[in-house]
Amino acid sequence: MNASVAPPKAALAGIKVLDLSRVLAGPWATQMLADLGADVIKVERPVAGDDTRHWGPPFLKDEAGNDTREASYFTACNRNKRSITVDMAHPEGQALLRRMAQEADVVVENFKVGGLAQYGLDYDSLKALNPKLIYCSITGFGQDGPYAERAGYDLMVQAMCGLMSITGHADGEPGGGPLKVGVAVVDVFTGLYASNAILAALNARDNARCGTGQGQYIDMALLDVGMAVLANQAAGYLATDKAPGRAGNIHPSLAPYQDFQTSDGNVLLAIGNDGQFARFCAAVGQPAWAQDARFATNTARVQHRSELLALMVPLMQTRATQAWIALFEDKAVPCGPINTVAQAFDDPQVKARGIRMELACDSTQTNAETGSKRATIATVASPMRLSATPVTYRHAPPALGQHTDAVLAEMGLGREQIAALRAQHAI
Repeated sequence: MNASVAPPKAALAGIKVLDLSRVLAGPWATQMLADLGADVIKVERPVAGDDTRHWGPPFLKDEAGNDTREASYFTACNRNKRSITVDMAHPEGQALLRRMAQEADVVVENFKVGGLAQYGLDYDSLKALNPKLIYCSITGFGQDGPYAERAGYDLMVQAMCGLMSITGHADGEPGGGPLKVGVAVVDVFTGLYASNAILAALNARDNARCGTGQGQYIDMALLDVGMAVLANQAAGYLATDKAPGRAGNIHPSLAPYQDFQTSDGNVLLAIGNDGQFARFCAAVGQPAWAQDARFATNTARVQHRSELLALMVPLMQTRATQAWIALFEDKAVPCGPINTVAQAFDDPQVKARGIRMELACDSTQTNAETGSKRATIATVASPMRLSATPVTYRHAPPALGQHTDAVLAEMGLGREQIAALRAQHAI
């Protein structure tokens, strides 16, 4: 008989996270921790829950295929978590959360600066109860500075940090003007930075060789992140004192690195070096272009972009999109389609990587407030592929309050105590 093999241990097994955040940046960070094995307890408001539960349409379907009152937005960043409902404005609710924080490794919150102090749930209050606690605050503008008291939203920060000034077609072109990115990227990046900071703080606390044994405070701001992810655009400005502008799909430092119209649609070329350009020229029957002093190097191609495009634009319109992709497939010339989201999910590589996942809802997954039942929830798999401690998918995005009784029971509360808290509207 084959010996049984124990399932691999999750990277963050044993880590407890008290998630007081809502909407996107905080929940994105805590979903990453949950995917890596942390036990994330998502605290939501009774009846209302996380704001994104109501940000629809689109809405989730129930077992009969009808719309529920649960927006699909919520499912993007809340899998692998357990949902409890607690009224933190209620003294008994506050006491429950402080008790949970005493046993937690991490607290994540995204209230306004100082907003949790009135409930005794701020860092100083919880640090006094649990010196090992890692406490991450996510705000629009950080804990200090002239904007600290302001509420911050992704769209506002995309505008303020300059991202919208470099996104979209140039002024004077059709459709020109500042444009937001199609996803709330500042929120998503803030979640990524926050999860990295939390992992660093856990290592600083627990590292066997140099750990301090102490927790710490993490101050994450959407504006800080928005400035950081300007990346090469920020570096270019700092090097030249010249603010970059919008250029559509053209790369400011590479050419040709953009979309082109074909005979039946559009195609994307992402030529990043001179060797790729030479192979492109040979494939399209124009080897002389690669020898032309105007186009022989990337710097020259950027400087003479308009002349290069005058040659390439009519050429790229002579074939269909898939014909171009097929031509360059075996020539190491980066080329691809411009897919819709539906086409992206239908792509054979996306399918082969198992990006779409159907997570089964367990038999208890009924919304505590609406009574609607769900069989499965489609979600996008984590891109983190660890060989020894892989991501695990333990819970579908939870129904509101689905785990309240179970979590409180784990804390040692009996049925009568839980019923009393519910009667007081503390949970």
